[in-house]
Amino acid sequence: MILGMANEIDTPAWLSLAFAERGVRRFGPGESNPRIVEYNGHTNLAGCDDKISWCSSFVNWCLAKAGHRGTGSALARSWLEWGRVLERPAYGCLVVLSRDDPAGWTGHVGFYLRHDAETIYLFGGNQLGEVRELDYPLESVLGYRWPD
Repeated sequence: MILGMANEIDTPAWLSLAFAERGVRRFGPGESNPRIVEYNGHTNLAGCDDKISWCSSFVNWCLAKAGHRGTGSALARSWLEWGRVLERPAYGCLVVLSRDDPAGWTGHVGFYLRHDAETIYLFGGNQLGEVRELDYPLESVLGYRWPD
């Protein structure tokens, strides 16, 4: 059973903006995608190219375009202190994941689409180097957040 499906009427504005960016990707060596540089301008990575981790930059950009204040940080885990905690995921909520060590500082952030018993599906930036949907182990979830 897949949980979390929604229709277009229930799609938060920030998620609709994210969907419109589908396919934006990192450029090859010696080049930088100006759209990703624009995402980075919404964080402490302003002026950085597309070769750094930009998942949080993308989430900050989407929320800003939808009229919400983000964290302004390029750290995915910064979202654990933002907005309000959700006990269960809601379509379009922010999902913060651990990378490698759950107690470490690295992570990933994206927008919730759905999940099943073992896998969570997120839409976000810097997912295999582009804006797209990607699946992650459900056990890597650190938290779900929603704007205040």
